[in-house]
Amino acid sequence: MKILSTNIAKPKTFIWNGKKVTTGIYKIPTNTPIYLGKYDVKDDTVIDRKYHGGKFKACYLFSKNHYQYWKNLYPNLNWNWGMFGENITVNGLNEDDIFIGDIYKVGEALVQITQPREPCFKFGYKFGSQDVLKQFINYGYPGTYIKVLEEGFVKINDEFTLIERPHKSITTAQLFRLIFAKEKDKNLVKLIINNEALPQKKRDKLKAFL
Repeated sequence: MKILSTNIAKPKTFIWNGKKVTTGIYKIPTNTPIYLGKYDVKDDTVIDRKYHGGKFKACYLFSKNHYQYWKNLYPNLNWNWGMFGENITVNGLNEDDIFIGDIYKVGEALVQITQPREPCFKFGYKFGSQDVLKQFINYGYPGTYIKVLEEGFVKINDEFTLIERPHKSITTAQLFRLIFAKEKDKNLVKLIINNEALPQKKRDKLKAFL
């Protein structure tokens, strides 16, 4: 996996159901390195910290590999890297191959895979249709949030080197499908509920299905 683009956003406001909503999803590529902090990316916009930013969502990664699929569905959008609100667009990221709890060295930073992205209405607004939320869930490849274990700068062409993988875990793709599945696979739940890379609230919610 290699960094293709680093992206940050300025706040953007729009009207939703008669109310003003501000978002940081409108990321644009930057030609300079970005600094991965413990709770967010330096100089990036994080508005609603209940759902974005923080220890388990300090930075969002999305795969370049999925862009063509979405371009085919939404050809009239103004496409650029960062379109999905990701801080880092990664060439070669495959959610079937990365596991919750994986630790990677990238640039100056040490990061850990934590959880997939779950889409919200702001994502639908950017794409011009709330239908994209269900499409995103059904497609099954959501990118991933990371925890920053050691802060530092990352830049274009930096590669991700796997440092450590947990003995018991599931892939990002498996967790994403598990979260939205009506019938939970209890074997997968058992593999993830003790993984401390996943927030406790998320683990407790899954544990309730056992």
